[in-house]
Amino acid sequence: MRPSVSPPARLFVLACLLGLLMAPARAADKDRVGYKVDDFTLADTAGKARSLKDYRDRKAVVVLFLGTQCPINNAFLPRLAELHRTYSGKGVQFLAVNANHHDTPQRIAEHAKEHHLPFPVLRDRGNVVADKYRAERTPEAFVVAGGKVVYRGRIDDQFGYRHRRAEPTTHELADALDDVLAGRPVRVAVTEVEGCLIARAVKTKTQGAITFTKHVAPILQKNCQECHRPGQIGPMPLITYADAVDWSATMREVVDQGRMPPWHADPMHGKFANDRRLSKADRETLISWIDNGMPKGDDSDLPPAPPFAEGWRIGKPDAVFAMPLEVTVPPKSERKSLRYQYSFVKTDFKEDVWVQAAEARPGNRKVVHHIIVYVQNPGRGRDRIDGIGAGFLAAFAPGDMPAIFPEGAAKKVAKGALLVFQLHYTPTGTEEKDRSSVGLIFAKKPPPSEARTRSIASRGLSIPAGAADHKVTSTTTFRQDAQLLSLLPHMHLRGKSFEYRAVFPDGKEQVLLRVPRYDFNWQTVYRLEKPLTLPAGTRIDCTAHFDNSAANKNNPDPRKNVRWGEQTWEEMMIGFVDYVYTPNPATAKKDGSPK
Repeated sequence: MRPSVSPPARLFVLACLLGLLMAPARAADKDRVGYKVDDFTLADTAGKARSLKDYRDRKAVVVLFLGTQCPINNAFLPRLAELHRTYSGKGVQFLAVNANHHDTPQRIAEHAKEHHLPFPVLRDRGNVVADKYRAERTPEAFVVAGGKVVYRGRIDDQFGYRHRRAEPTTHELADALDDVLAGRPVRVAVTEVEGCLIARAVKTKTQGAITFTKHVAPILQKNCQECHRPGQIGPMPLITYADAVDWSATMREVVDQGRMPPWHADPMHGKFANDRRLSKADRETLISWIDNGMPKGDDSDLPPAPPFAEGWRIGKPDAVFAMPLEVTVPPKSERKSLRYQYSFVKTDFKEDVWVQAAEARPGNRKVVHHIIVYVQNPGRGRDRIDGIGAGFLAAFAPGDMPAIFPEGAAKKVAKGALLVFQLHYTPTGTEEKDRSSVGLIFAKKPPPSEARTRSIASRGLSIPAGAADHKVTSTTTFRQDAQLLSLLPHMHLRGKSFEYRAVFPDGKEQVLLRVPRYDFNWQTVYRLEKPLTLPAGTRIDCTAHFDNSAANKNNPDPRKNVRWGEQTWEEMMIGFVDYVYTPNPATAKKDGSPK
């Protein structure tokens, strides 16, 4: 069995990345529907003028405010196409309106074609129509009947900031249309929308006490651009001044709420080299800049761009290995996902090499659910001590998954080794192709000891149906002195919280990591700021809690008892740890492992 990782990067990224977007304070419902809407005329993607009055013979018009980059928006597009097919023959017209300041006509047209949208998509330059409709987010639906807005809100409850259901449990837009077609008042006229704020046109200043070039750009470079740049999981770039202005409303919201940058560790326990949290000063700087007109400043103050390697988070690899054959991902699967695919890649190294950093890279982010790359060294079977973690080299999932080892630690890829790709794909409704790869950066010299990955797992877990706080534990003991490098808690959709605790030979205990609100959308490796010494006899205990109740929006089926399994609707409880044995000539073999 191999661990599966997280839901599709295409969707969350955000949700990573968009753990994103809190709904605004709501006005009274009576002020949000029932108002008359004026006619409007906007151009569609072919340049044809479309007016609301063109559809006055229809029983209802659904005006959908959409964008091109919001993950939740894009996740709903197949459902909107399905609703169009269902209701267009019943006298309902669907119209999409894009009011994002930064979405050009070309981008809007390409997006509509890519997602096979069957209804007109119109550009609302200057967000004039969005303002008339009081639209706030994408995707947001308005049902117009008799010249009035009779429904506004979400499509249904399938996708949200922290959840993705296999199927929706409510159908608000469809229910509203059914009510209109039946000639009765809409029973639920207003629902809250989870999605991206519309990027409205805003006025900016040239100069101010806090400027983009001098104060804001360094913060974005340090805390945001690793993900929010082309080719990475951030749903929108945050590179240029224009990027920051376009996404300023969303940026202010998520920073003010502490949702971005994403970080889930309890700050009371452990110090981590990759801690993404903004300092209080940086948070205040960003918010003040936005609130005071977003001055650009002088170009001479702009710091040099960080040296990101295109498409890679670890930097430019010394070697890249791609899957030998392209994989065809079918449009559909009975269970909305596919059986794991495996690909074997020969390394052909003429001698043993040591890997300082490794990163799995999806060839097609739309369909790649996760990637795990293992090293299969010749003549060496799976290590029972390390369990599932044995041979683990790198992985891909939304979050922070590249394997990066500190100086003096590296993973061994032996002469003649194979790289084993485990891939999990999620169909998108259209046939897709993928050819993923892994990039390696080599250590400058062989390390004193080989870096290893151990899985502290509970494979016999059984989570009762409906249990809201089910506890599962696992443990491991280090029989030789070791240095702990990093921690990676892993669960699936019912994961609630996770804790690592070290119990030292003298009886002292230390909480290494506590994740009070586990988020399966972010598979984060918590890299220790300094390696932690684990004397021989040290035990690491892992404690996880699972929510298998109906209150868990991600729960595939709260009526079922859940056991260990690879698929996302099953469960896992694994506390991965990266470590090295402390070299000891009296107790170690030549490769640094214990006798």
